[in-house]
Amino acid sequence: MAGTIKILAGNSNPPLTEAIAAYLDVPLTRCHVRRFADMEIFVEILENVRGEDTFIIQSTAFPANDHLMEVLIMTDALRRASARRITAVLPYFGYARQDRKAGPRTPISAKLVANLITHAGCDRVLTVDLHAGQIQGFFDIPTDNLFAAPVMVRDINERLKSDNLMVVSPDVGGVVRARALAKRIDAPLAIVDKRRERAGESEVMNIIGDVTGKCCILLDDIIDSGGTLCNAADALLDQGASEVYAYCTHGVLSGGAVARVGASRLKELVITDTIRPTEAVRNARNIRVMSIAPLIGEAIGRVAQEASVSSLFENNTVASVFKGT
Repeated sequence: MAGTIKILAGNSNPPLTEAIAAYLDVPLTRCHVRRFADMEIFVEILENVRGEDTFIIQSTAFPANDHLMEVLIMTDALRRASARRITAVLPYFGYARQDRKAGPRTPISAKLVANLITHAGCDRVLTVDLHAGQIQGFFDIPTDNLFAAPVMVRDINERLKSDNLMVVSPDVGGVVRARALAKRIDAPLAIVDKRRERAGESEVMNIIGDVTGKCCILLDDIIDSGGTLCNAADALLDQGASEVYAYCTHGVLSGGAVARVGASRLKELVITDTIRPTEAVRNARNIRVMSIAPLIGEAIGRVAQEASVSSLFENNTVASVFKGT
């Protein structure tokens, strides 16, 4: 369906890359991405890519620096092999949380990473649910930011068949994202307002909105330590919510996050496979992973065909993409 394209896999998430290639009905391009004894990265493309439309699929998740370097070196290899166009498909864009100066003498690392990818020779970037939308402007090349919300809407409509749903933003910064989901499923919106009254005191969570008797859906783009979502779930249940689910695009789940979620009062945490789930995640009692491969595959096909990517999110197109998957 996608014409002549070449799909290359980094080491961060081979199962996702294979699922995308299967959706596009395109064989993976053979390449070696390995390390020397001192962990220096070496890349060798084993097929002719001259004049081809190439796509490197790689999430810059843990270990973020290694996976970022793989993208840069694979880009250089493709550029020197005369690929016609190189697109970095970054389902999870690491360093996205460093999108501004948080204090004096601190970096804006998301901009630095964007510069590295651009100057390495990428012609285009495709990613999913950037932590901050303005990061698109950090790139001096075309950048498509896909949204996982339609995929989540499909899942919610299939599994949470209730007229008593309420979407909840776990913090003030996520209100726009939560409002968009609430509109799609025709549900009201609530907000968790976190405050630390004074230094040394624990956070106080106030719920803006009446959640009594509601089936609440916490929505966030990234879950890392899990503390915010678990504490928000406690606050919602203490305020009378009947049960609490959480939907997050990127399951970073570092440290003891999986155990924290497992011991929490969350009914279920649903994440996508933008980051390869660990064995602990796969075996967790209340964590479920849904694949976002068809969405990314469809976007890659549209880029290759010079078709609209934004129209993918109009008129229930995503639902038709996932039909039968």
